[in-house]
Amino acid sequence: MGTTEQAVLLSVRYMTVTRVCSMPNTEFNRRHLICGLAAGATAAGASVGFATAGDLKTSDIWQPDKADAPRPEAGNDYRFFTATEAALIAKLVDRIIPPDDLGPGAHEAGVTFFLDRQLAGPYGQAQGMYMGGPWSSGTDSQGYQTRLTPAAMYRTAIPKIEAYAKSNYRKSFAELSGDAQDSVVRALEAKQIDLGGAPRDTFFTMLLQNVNEGYFSDPLYGGNRNMAGWKMIGFPGAHYNYRPFVHQHNKRLSIDAVSIMGGPTWTPET
Repeated sequence: MGTTEQAVLLSVRYMTVTRVCSMPNTEFNRRHLICGLAAGATAAGASVGFATAGDLKTSDIWQPDKADAPRPEAGNDYRFFTATEAALIAKLVDRIIPPDDLGPGAHEAGVTFFLDRQLAGPYGQAQGMYMGGPWSSGTDSQGYQTRLTPAAMYRTAIPKIEAYAKSNYRKSFAELSGDAQDSVVRALEAKQIDLGGAPRDTFFTMLLQNVNEGYFSDPLYGGNRNMAGWKMIGFPGAHYNYRPFVHQHNKRLSIDAVSIMGGPTWTPET
């Protein structure tokens, strides 16, 4: 494949990445749950931004190595979460996807960082979502039915979860034992925690989906560090094609995973 084709491919891939759409699940089954949702997460990207149309006649993508290269989310700072919020979320996501012999926990895999960047960006502000009301509760099939943006949902729910932990266990959520944290998560799932203005079922469903997205989306978005989620389920990532393997039926696909950011064997050096 020539460098021009590479540039076009990389640009198109980057522009067409969309949010992960996971199938909701009302039961709290930890790794079994997120492994069952992994196919949906790996089939799409994350919600970092929304692509806009461009005039290809004036674009540089037709020139070798001039494509709009992906800009990965990186760093150790938090743009949305406060230190207290980040501490709670780090422990909360690790109770949903805990570390074990299959792979790292959600926090180690970058899910806390991923969530922070999502909530600080367009997704957190509900860009691309209809937010004009009416604000009736609706039915499950009607989807998101609240006036709160995703960022506002988290900001409203987090202190309520913390208050529940302190009221029932006399400690902050981050200081609780793993068993006690699990009890809080079960109460959250069972809609036993008053989340203020945040709908209880909507928040828990969103939390599961967002954690799943962070664990299995492309590392470009700050989660799935070292492609831990992909390695766990055997997903090969964003390879250009699989022509060498098309006729190798009933064989394990043993190839290194590749991010949208590319790999050393086909990304032009700069």
